[in-house]
Amino acid sequence: MAAILLATGAGAADKKVTVGYQTDALPSSVAIANGEFQKATGYEIDFRKFNSGADIFAAIASGDVQVGYVGSSPFAAATSRGLDVKAFQLASISGTDEALVVRNGSGIESVKDLKGKKLAAAPVSTDHYQLLALIKSQGLSEKDVQVFAIPQPEIVAAYNRGDIDGGFVWDPALTELKKGGKVLVTSREVAEGGAPTFSAWVAAGEFAKANPEFLKAYAGVVDKTYASFRQDPAAWGPDSENAKTLAKFLGGTAEQQAAALKNLTLLTPEEQVSSKWLGGGEDAGAAKILKDTATFLKEQGKVSRVLDTYADFVTPAAVALTN
Repeated sequence: MAAILLATGAGAADKKVTVGYQTDALPSSVAIANGEFQKATGYEIDFRKFNSGADIFAAIASGDVQVGYVGSSPFAAATSRGLDVKAFQLASISGTDEALVVRNGSGIESVKDLKGKKLAAAPVSTDHYQLLALIKSQGLSEKDVQVFAIPQPEIVAAYNRGDIDGGFVWDPALTELKKGGKVLVTSREVAEGGAPTFSAWVAAGEFAKANPEFLKAYAGVVDKTYASFRQDPAAWGPDSENAKTLAKFLGGTAEQQAAALKNLTLLTPEEQVSSKWLGGGEDAGAAKILKDTATFLKEQGKVSRVLDTYADFVTPAAVALTN
């Protein structure tokens, strides 16, 4: 009897997982809000909100979180420092949903005006990485431009006080900063200049190995919401239930959430499993982006080493199995 009870208890424990998410407007956030991930996976999921990917990786390293939504820059930093994680699905790639916004009256009209200015981005975020890459592309360094690595709520407050001239941010901070300024450059434009990024769903290595069916079902839910977004735009418009759900869950208004969704660059399952992104092993595009990002971060003194390959940290298996 004792053995049976212990086995049952162990099985129940295996069906629990903690997932870290952020406030980005994504179609899949509706599935978090309405419990669809729990229904599809059969797991008890504790969704926890974080301010940055760096915070999520710290939680994964401590064992508090098993799955998380992160950007490629903190991803590159975490794996370079020895954390065993796997990206099993890409949430989005460089688009207009992240951007450098400069304050009205800052005197910044183009990227050539950045010298001597004060800018901010979330620590070790993809925005931080792209901001530094943008500055370097102009022949400048952090000695020429003051860069503050602070959480997004602090960026908004500093921007509104006039303490900084601009911030590289994502929503809801992006919407807030645009109220008193303008977009100078988008993440997509920085990517086209040689610093591409992506956001991904990652899982702790041991959890991924032990729970492949969970990852498959989780990826399937994300794909389902993305397919709906592509095929039925009206269902995601400003008057839609989906936009209202996002506003209630993430903040802001339904109109703002609907507008933010339009700024995303999302991939189909077929694109995800191709060698351009998660497939292809050593040739996987995502792995190459991680290595390029790590190389840049080492040059900037943000990490101490660059691995020979980052192919072990990406896998197409979960997405491929949903096709």
